[in-house]
Amino acid sequence: MTYATYEHSKGSADPLAVALGNATLLGIGYLLLRQRRLAAIAVLGTAVFVGLTARTAETRYEVLLLAWWVAGTAHGWFMARRSSEHAVRLGQRAGTLALALTVVLTAALLRIDAYGIENRVTEARASGDCEAAMTAQGEVWWGHRLAGAPVVEPGDTVVEACHRLDGAASTLAHAARRGSTDDLGRGFGTLAGVLNDDPRNEQTVRTVLDTFLDALPTDDSCGTAALTTWLRDRGPSHDVLDRSADTAARTEPAALVGCGDHLMAEDAWPQAREHYQQLLETYPDDSRKDEARGGVRKATLAIELDQVRGLVDDTSDASSGYCAEPAKYSGAPRYRKGSGRALFLGDSEYTGRLPGSWRTGDPAKAALVVCADEAENGAAVQTCSYENKKSRYLPHQVTFHKVKIPLKIYELRTGKRLDPRSVQIGGSSCPSMLRYEYYMYDLGPGDQFVSTSKAGVRNAFRPVFGR
Repeated sequence: MTYATYEHSKGSADPLAVALGNATLLGIGYLLLRQRRLAAIAVLGTAVFVGLTARTAETRYEVLLLAWWVAGTAHGWFMARRSSEHAVRLGQRAGTLALALTVVLTAALLRIDAYGIENRVTEARASGDCEAAMTAQGEVWWGHRLAGAPVVEPGDTVVEACHRLDGAASTLAHAARRGSTDDLGRGFGTLAGVLNDDPRNEQTVRTVLDTFLDALPTDDSCGTAALTTWLRDRGPSHDVLDRSADTAARTEPAALVGCGDHLMAEDAWPQAREHYQQLLETYPDDSRKDEARGGVRKATLAIELDQVRGLVDDTSDASSGYCAEPAKYSGAPRYRKGSGRALFLGDSEYTGRLPGSWRTGDPAKAALVVCADEAENGAAVQTCSYENKKSRYLPHQVTFHKVKIPLKIYELRTGKRLDPRSVQIGGSSCPSMLRYEYYMYDLGPGDQFVSTSKAGVRNAFRPVFGR
């Protein structure tokens, strides 16, 4: 029968106790062997490997830490076997076993807890719940990172992605409120980046995207139109972001018509017409197509009338403004002989004497635009001899002419020029007395216009209206 010897020997240590002491990764076994330098090296090595594992979360450093643990434990065992009398030290065994178990069990429990946290993070991400994922990852503390950094590190990536998605959600919400396509582009760029970094983020990206899409249409039809047009034009990316195309197709037609109506009310006719036209080109079978066609016509008429008004305002004579660059207004009354009114521009000395029923100052009510130039001599009517009271021996021969008014007549509905190109106003000639202002060496009054009347002016302009 073999008996073990239990005795105290100074400088000796139980090999099992030494191995267990080094298994704590704190170099306690070396301290039992009075090897302080090795104990310090053991602690330093442990600190380095644990630090590398926690900082980098790479599995290779965990493998190296495990190898360091095995090597330290084995080295302590063999050193104790060589330097001791192989005495059994129950006290040392009990103490080092307790410490080793504490370290190992603590590490194991922390790692198990880390796996539990990671599972909750993964499940939350899979369900698209970023808030739950961040809450779960918030339970991680430095103990989890020391015992299982590679386990909890993916959760940090999830949290980072969720923070980016929070920013994207805020940007997209701002885009919806303001109708900003710049914000929309930035928001979608972030979503695409998060998705490209890790396709497993699809559900969390979907949650943010759906929240934005559910907010469409907004109360601002023009803002909604801008956003949906951007969504339609972005093109397919063959991922969850393509869900936006369906929302654009569902909400854009109403937004385009609504925005067109709003712009019409704001007198922004070209922009309104663009929105109506966009619906007709993009959604030709939409139920609002007739409404859009009516909007295009109204906007076109408003644009034409606005252009005509501007040209009329710029007209100072028969060679400027509308008279120089005639434009059509499709909503003008159709020109029919014997009816309709005209907008008279240019010299108004004679046109101002026409009946009020022939004239209008509103371009929207005119069938014709008549540009009257300055009067000039028309056909000669009669030549008469006049004597100067101060010089009876120098009579003057004065020829009287009809008043010729050069005209540019345009049908406002088409902008086309019509005849006649001039009218001649007749009247009385050769009055008994002719007064005129003269100067020294004046050669006489020269040719004169006949004396016209309202009836004469009216009769001259009848061919213009066919009255």
